[in-house]
Amino acid sequence: MDFNFTDDQEQLRDAVRKWVDKGYDFERRRGIEAKGGFSREAWDELAELGLGGLYISEDDGGLGMGPVAGMVVMEELGRGIVLEPFAQTLIAGAVLGGYAGEALKKAWLPRIAGGEAIVVLAYQERKARYRLDVCEAKAVKAGEGWSLTGAKSLVAIGDQADAYLVPAQADGRIALFLVERSASGVEARGYGTQDGSRAAEVVFDKADATLVTADGLAALEYAVDVGIAATCAEAVGVLDKTVDVTVDYMNQRKQFGVVISSFQALRHRVADMKMQLELARSMSYYATLKLNAPAAERRQALARAKYQLGVSMRFVGQNSVQLHGGIGVTDEYIGSHYFRKLTQLEMSFGDSFHHLGEVSARMQDTAGVFA
Repeated sequence: MDFNFTDDQEQLRDAVRKWVDKGYDFERRRGIEAKGGFSREAWDELAELGLGGLYISEDDGGLGMGPVAGMVVMEELGRGIVLEPFAQTLIAGAVLGGYAGEALKKAWLPRIAGGEAIVVLAYQERKARYRLDVCEAKAVKAGEGWSLTGAKSLVAIGDQADAYLVPAQADGRIALFLVERSASGVEARGYGTQDGSRAAEVVFDKADATLVTADGLAALEYAVDVGIAATCAEAVGVLDKTVDVTVDYMNQRKQFGVVISSFQALRHRVADMKMQLELARSMSYYATLKLNAPAAERRQALARAKYQLGVSMRFVGQNSVQLHGGIGVTDEYIGSHYFRKLTQLEMSFGDSFHHLGEVSARMQDTAGVFA
């Protein structure tokens, strides 16, 4: 299998890396975090790079570059621990492009591709934990449209987004709807999160909704799998920089008159961190390449990937803090922000224990080892 990137993908990586290095340094990130965890200006800059259309076909105003391009971008955004939740744009483009009718596509996809509209997934409920088939929100027919009632938690930039993709019970099954934030009956309460970004509790009280697809559970599973693949790629970027920051610190910090990078025991720990990074990278590739596989195969693969990424994130993050000592958890030092990001990514779209259960539940008699 060829794991080399195309020229277009490498050019895309270079463009995003240059923006992160020059336009989204640590001081700018701290400023955005202090102001609430989201910057529309930074979001617009990402849109100017054409990133909003990666998962959107050219017919719908996008670039149609697909999952590998999305992975490349998310890795680079992870390296800069960018607060703006670009994964949500990938999810919206993939779900609307794959499940919505033509009218809804024409109304939203060109705007998402151009960065004019932000559409985010609002699916988590308090009693559901990470189960996608547990949904108390309800939608009923109201004239030619729908009326949706329910509450969703931890909605990425929920008080800043233009619209939500919302699963709800309709006619005895889970369907997926699009609800605009400006619609009557929508209330969003925003707050900061562990990694400095922004989320919201969103309440829908007989809000006007547009049906995306009646096969809402399948669409929701696909949306979450796209989110998992994006999270895995983002985590690889964060892990990569965490290892770099740790090595740089060890090459400067001295004990007993010598740099601590000369201590064999500590060098072994860094080697173990590097091994976990590369294992995470390979599983991220695996997740991305399985996004277009049949649903059962895709769900199993994404659960495997997210579990391994969770293990790697915990190992690398904790060892980085330990190798730094006290400075590793101070807010003024960038290393602590990488650690916070890894902590949050490990719990995003299902934590490690949840995905270990998913892997176990989907395991066949052969455990996938023998044909």
